[in-house]
This record gives sequence, C-alpha cells and structure tokens, in this order.
Amino acid sequence: MLATPLLLASYVAVAWPQTAPKHATDKTAHANRGKQIFTSACAQCHGLDGRGSERAPNIADRAAVQRLSNPQIFQIIQNGVPGTGMPAFHSLDNAQIQAVVAHLRTLQGNNKPAPLPGDPEQGRLLFFGKAGCSQCHMVAGDGGFIASDLSQYARIHDADQIRKSIVDPTSTGQQALVTVTLPGGQRYEGRVRNEDNFSVQLQSLDGSFYFLSKSEIEKIEPDAQSLMPSNYSSRLNPHQLNDLINYLIRAAGGTDSAARKNADEFEQ
Repeated sequence: MLATPLLLASYVAVAWPQTAPKHATDKTAHANRGKQIFTSACAQCHGLDGRGSERAPNIADRAAVQRLSNPQIFQIIQNGVPGTGMPAFHSLDNAQIQAVVAHLRTLQGNNKPAPLPGDPEQGRLLFFGKAGCSQCHMVAGDGGFIASDLSQYARIHDADQIRKSIVDPTSTGQQALVTVTLPGGQRYEGRVRNEDNFSVQLQSLDGSFYFLSKSEIEKIEPDAQSLMPSNYSSRLNPHQLNDLINYLIRAAGGTDSAARKNADEFEQ
C-alpha cells in the first residue's frame, strides 16, 4: 500500500486527526481494527508482515520508512503517491487510517518512528555558516539561487540519498557551470536555466540572466567540476553531516509542531 521510501518522503504532515483512543480497551480494539484493515487492503502488496513482495516494498524493516512520522504515513495512505502503484484510500475514515498506522508501527516492532541522527539546529547553522550551502542553495526563501532550492529536497530523498548527494555529488548528476564564448571573445559563465534549438538562457553567479542566440555563440563549455563542492566528506565530520541531513529533513516538514503534538497524543 505504501510506495518506495524515496517517494514516501515526498509527503509531509499537514494535519493529524485527533480521534485517537485513550483507554486500554479502546487501544486493543484499535489495534485489532488496524490489523484487519491492513490484511484486507495492504497485505496483498506489502505482505501480512509488511516486509514486501514483488508488488510493493518492505515497509516494516526499512529505516527510511520507520523514520517517517505518523502524520506523514497518514497522509500517504489517505492521498496515495501519484505516479506510483500506491493508491489513495479515500474510502477509509480518519480513525481507520490511524488504526492502520498503529498496526504498521507494531509490525515495525515499535510505536514511534526511528529517530533521525543529528541536531537540526546545528545543521541549520552549518547550512548558513561553515558548510557554505546557502551560498548556492536556498531553504525557505533564505540563501542563494544559483543551485537548486532545497526546501522540499527531503520530501523525495531519504537520509542515505541526501548524504550521498553531499559527499559524492558526481554520483547524483549535479549540474556544473558552463562558459559561453561569443565570436568576439566575450565570455559568460553561469548555469543554463533554459535551452532550445535556437537560444540559451544563462544565469550568472551574481544572479543576472543572459538570453543568447545560438547563432551568435562560438562555443559552450561545461566546467570540469560539479557546481557542488566534492570535499564535504573531509570538510564535515560524520556528526556534522548528520546535523546537516537532519536539518534538511526537518526543513521539508519533519518538525511541524502541530503534527508532532497530535502524533504524541495518538501514541498515548
């Protein structure tokens, strides 16, 4: 019923229904109900134990799934994941979806999502300080613009993928700058924003845009190095990398206070 961990992370909690059971007998009935719904609606793809099949991934043991909050999983069940085999279960009401989430936590062997490593506040300081990420990247409207906006990056990338993109940018196809030379020797360096058969739109490091006709361009040369520095594995120690990854994940929605409060109520 749930899609891959990569796509799972693309949905963040926007609300968490406050209809959780409060008493032990209610919790038992709640758990049984979740098991019944999971068996009928989810097990045919994910297996009775949640460990996957040829039709759907393992959602019990995968750390990337365990790290999702209860509200995040609620939203995925309710809305599905467009473009994948994960449908939207609009036929289930809020209480039924909560019960499925509770049963999934049981299959995972715990009642809380696995904690993320690192300190997001320290990660924020690194992003806008020592790591220099904000010189090129933006989060929530703050930072640079020459590289991609990372505000929602963690919605579609799990922690391992984020780490790899930081320490080995060439493996993830990070875009390099290019140098455009005109016949008279005039040169422009920047990032290609748009290109068609007749023209190139280039944005320089100072933010200026240049619209250049290909008929007037002598050559376009990509830089040998990725726009993303390749030495973060030595510039940052493992703890700092965890901090930075945690910040990007939380920036994409993982610290929604209302969602966290409601999730805590659900787990009581």
